[in-house]
Amino acid sequence: MAPLTRAHRRRHLPTTETRHPVVALAIVLPCAVLLLALFGAWDQLATQTRAVADLIGR
Repeated sequence: MAPLTRAHRRRHLPTTETRHPVVALAIVLPCAVLLLALFGAWDQLATQTRAVADLIGR
């Protein structure tokens, strides 16, 4: 019964920790690269990048 009581107390504590944006980026980038590789979206990414570069004028 004690672990349940501790878990119940933890649930009501306010979370004050925030994650640094660089840490969040380090977590997200590998996941994004993995998804791009798994679904074969490299071509679409390159096409969209070229389109945006053309709109900017480079």
